[in-house]
Amino acid sequence: MQNNHTNASDALARLMEGNKTYIDSVKAIGDISPEKRLFTTEHGQHPYAVVVSCSDSRVIPECIFSAGIGDLFVIRVAGNVIDNHQLGSIEYATEHLGCKLVVVLGHTGCGAVGAALHKNSGYVQSITDEIKRAIGDEHDEQKASVLNVRHSVAVIKERLTLVGVDVVGALYHTDSGVVDFNI
Repeated sequence: MQNNHTNASDALARLMEGNKTYIDSVKAIGDISPEKRLFTTEHGQHPYAVVVSCSDSRVIPECIFSAGIGDLFVIRVAGNVIDNHQLGSIEYATEHLGCKLVVVLGHTGCGAVGAALHKNSGYVQSITDEIKRAIGDEHDEQKASVLNVRHSVAVIKERLTLVGVDVVGALYHTDSGVVDFNI
């Protein structure tokens, strides 16, 4: 069982290995056993990474990385945008839970990125306006998704003082299940 002293490179390797397992899986792999629930109830959570991902129902970080109860500290918001709520959650996970890796996980076919390419109103506009700032004049949705991830990574690095914590961007391909960390 991992503890909260996992360094960033070990956490990234674990995510990458979990994604390899997921690609060929037909069922969830992570430990969701009653014993794991009881252990985390009695001993607290010790996630090895923070994952900021989109709220899209096809993007399930625990499955994508073959993770179980207590393994990941997941923050989900449409378009994986970053505001004070996400920053506070990241700060909590890194300072209080000891996470050494933060991953901003965008994905192909992101509806929020697609919506940012059009005029919006209402509450969704707060999300699409942030994405629009990130993507500028880009009209290719996949390229825009990558730019959006990079922007969120930059916001986290700029606004939080994260000593000994790595922040990386990644893109989940909804068709193949592959996570590309080289974006």
